[in-house]
Amino acid sequence: MDTPTRTPSPRVLELARSLVRMNTVSANSNLELIHFVRDELARLGVASRLTFNADKTKANLFATLGEGKPGGVILSGHTDTVPWDGQDWSHDPLSARVEDGRLWGRGSADMKSFIAIALAHASDFLESTAPFAVHLAFSYDEEVGCFGVKELIADMRDAGIKPLACIVGEPTGMVPAIAHKGVYRYKCCVRGKEAHSSLTPQSVNAIEMAARLVGKLRDMAEGFEREEPRYEGFDVPFSTASVGQFHGGIADNVVPRDAEFRYEFRDLPTADAGAMQKAVIAHARALEPAMKVVSAEAGFSFETICEIPSFLGSADDPVTRLAQRLAGEQGTTLVAFGTEAGLFKRSGIPTVVCGPGSITQAHQPDEYVSLEQLARCEAFMRGLAATREIG
Repeated sequence: MDTPTRTPSPRVLELARSLVRMNTVSANSNLELIHFVRDELARLGVASRLTFNADKTKANLFATLGEGKPGGVILSGHTDTVPWDGQDWSHDPLSARVEDGRLWGRGSADMKSFIAIALAHASDFLESTAPFAVHLAFSYDEEVGCFGVKELIADMRDAGIKPLACIVGEPTGMVPAIAHKGVYRYKCCVRGKEAHSSLTPQSVNAIEMAARLVGKLRDMAEGFEREEPRYEGFDVPFSTASVGQFHGGIADNVVPRDAEFRYEFRDLPTADAGAMQKAVIAHARALEPAMKVVSAEAGFSFETICEIPSFLGSADDPVTRLAQRLAGEQGTTLVAFGTEAGLFKRSGIPTVVCGPGSITQAHQPDEYVSLEQLARCEAFMRGLAATREIG
C-alpha cells in the first residue's frame, strides 16, 4: 500500500468540494449529485443503473468498474445529509471552504468525501488488473431510515449481481468497524375520548394512557441496563430505549382526545429489536379494554418510522482484513451510529465500515473532515485498485 501523504490530490479535493456544495439534505432531491456522478462515469464509458423513489425526485446509483470480472467489491456511500437549521455555523454550510488543513461544510465528513474519493479513482479501477470488479453504490435517504439502499440492493439482486464484499465509507477515522447497533424508530398514536375536565370519568385521557406506555419503555430501558449481557467495545454496551417526541392536548380544561409520541430502540447486534417492539405493542393491547369501555374508538396505533438493522461483522472476515491492510491499521473498532452495513450484510454480502473523518464532526455545526484523512482514504483507494485478492 502507498504511504499516504498529508494532503489529497487536487482531483479528490475538487470533487469533494463540488459534492459538498450541492444541497442534498434528505428533504430535498439528490438528483443533482446523482446526475453529476453519472455524467462523470459516462465520460469514462461507464453506464450507471439508477433506481428511484416513488415520485422520482431521488435516485440511487449503481455502477460497475471492470464489467465482466466476477464478484466485485462494493464501495457504498449515501448522498443525503442532515439539515443545519438552527445550528450556529461560522460560515455557509455549502461553502466547501478549505482552511486550516480541513474541508468544511455539511456532508464533508458524512459522507460526501468518501463518494468523491471513490469517484476520483474510477479510472484506476477500470485500468486495474485486479481479478474483481469495483462497484459504486450511492444511495438516497440513509439519514432518515436507510430507505434508498433497500431499493438498490433489490435491484442488484434482480440484475444477478453478486458482489464478494462491501465497504461502507462512513466516517470511522479510517479504522475498520465491524459492528454497530441497530436503530428502530416508531410513532405511537393514542386515541382517547375528550370531555370537559370536570367530567373526567366520561373521558379517556390520551396523554395519560400514552404516559403509561412511555413508562413501559422506561422500564424496558432500565431492564436492558440492569440485565442485558454486555457487549464490550460500545460506548454504551447494552441496548437502549428512549422517547424523543411527545405531543398532545389542546387546553388545560379539556381532557385530551389525542396524543402522539415517538420512540426508538438501539439494539446490540446480539439483541432482538423485533421482540422489543412486540413487548410495547402487547402492553398497549393490555391497556385497551378499559379504554374501550368508555369509547369503542379508543386505543393505540403504531407506525414504523425506520428499521435499520444492527451490523455484526468479524475481524476474521476477508473484507475486514482487506480494509485493515489498505488503511494501514492493525485493529478494528465498533461504532455507535447506524449505517447501511447491516442491510448489505443481511443480503449475504460480507461487509465492513471504513471511511475518512470522525462521527464527532458529523451532523454538527462547522462539520469538517481533515485533509490528512482524505489523503489516507485516497491511498486506500489506490491500494484497492492494486489488490490481487480480497483478504
